[in-house]
Amino acid sequence: MSRWDRRRVLKGMMSGGAVTVTLPFLDYFLNDNGTALASGKPMPVRFGTWGYGLGGTSDIFVPKKVGANYDLPEEISSWAPVRDHINMFTNGNAFPDSSPNRNHYTGWVVSRTGVAPEADGVPTETIDVTVAKQIGSATRFNSLTATATADARDTYSYLNATTPNSPEWSPLQFYTRLFGPDFQDPNAPTFKPDPRVIARRSILSSVMEQSRSMLQTVGAADRARIDQYFTGLRQLEKQFEHRLTKPEPIEACVAPDEAPVNPLMDKSADAVKLRHQMMTELMVMAIACDQTRVFNMTYSAAFSSIIKPGYPKPHHTCTHEEPVDGELGYQPHASWFTRRAMESWADFVQAFTKVQEGDGTLLDNVLILGTTDVGYARTHAIDDMAVFLAGRAGGRAKSGLHVDLKGGSVSQVGYTALRLLGIDTPSWGTLSNKSTDVIGEIVV
Repeated sequence: MSRWDRRRVLKGMMSGGAVTVTLPFLDYFLNDNGTALASGKPMPVRFGTWGYGLGGTSDIFVPKKVGANYDLPEEISSWAPVRDHINMFTNGNAFPDSSPNRNHYTGWVVSRTGVAPEADGVPTETIDVTVAKQIGSATRFNSLTATATADARDTYSYLNATTPNSPEWSPLQFYTRLFGPDFQDPNAPTFKPDPRVIARRSILSSVMEQSRSMLQTVGAADRARIDQYFTGLRQLEKQFEHRLTKPEPIEACVAPDEAPVNPLMDKSADAVKLRHQMMTELMVMAIACDQTRVFNMTYSAAFSSIIKPGYPKPHHTCTHEEPVDGELGYQPHASWFTRRAMESWADFVQAFTKVQEGDGTLLDNVLILGTTDVGYARTHAIDDMAVFLAGRAGGRAKSGLHVDLKGGSVSQVGYTALRLLGIDTPSWGTLSNKSTDVIGEIVV
């Protein structure tokens, strides 16, 4: 094979026309110094995440009782209808290790990666991506990510250190993507393979053949880079195969009758709540229809800018500038924002209980990790943090328990989630956040 340059592409042929896939930037394209160019089955178990910003107020957020039938302090009183579906983990730490506390990052990043960030970013793939690599290729979408903030920058899901998993932010666009012309109803009486999918599979097959021969001509570092680059294409190839096979009927799958009308896209708490409800309903039905088995929902960003009607400051600013009320012992407006977040978390969990699946509900076959960025937002504290798990993971998890982490890393919850999902890894995380033991209280 002749020497390649950066313009080299892989070519596939379809209907007499050329289709190209560009290559990643390889060491092969650099000089020796790297400084210049050289030329019928059981119900599937699903996993999801839910995220919000700015924690809670310990005295009115953390239950006093540990174990089952835990009490519901003021800020989580909205959990009453779903408490028995939620495991609440409190008194956890996000250890920064040798890094400083990256305000509004360290907490949620450790909860979702087990690694303390050295900069204002994510050091590795988030837990949802890890899970999707194991269970995501069997469905139309490897994963689905949505936000209630109306801002496509607000996500807690990262493919790698530099690539956020951009969320759907418009209910109408989300509906179109899920249930528009490309949706294949598993309960439809007839099945006709989509000719566009057939064409895409053919192109990918040609491209993948060329990739195998390419691996024999490059160095070890580039082989690893190319292999990583084509992992996504291989997953896509599996998804194409899935879409070209008639799906088995799914009783729980009832696609929405009509497209939603986008609500107001402002930052008011009422608008966020409504968008969250709309995105949740679409997400839940997409999961019930087996369009994905991995999903993410953002209620609010770590620097939450949600607005309370009649109050001049957004949530994040409020946590720092509102004085503590002498009689109440906490910041009343900041607490108001937390209560709204917890109402939406309860709504999210409850939505899964409304879909019957087999002898139970969709929630019985789901595990949802809920995280935040701080313990107490007023001081950016990353101790006394809370993490949630909802669902039964196909009967592998107990629910309705309050567990005291006793100052241990919040990464313990993520590691336990991985093991409950059948992902056999001896550890998760690094340094002080490295976890090797599951939280036995919640394992069946």
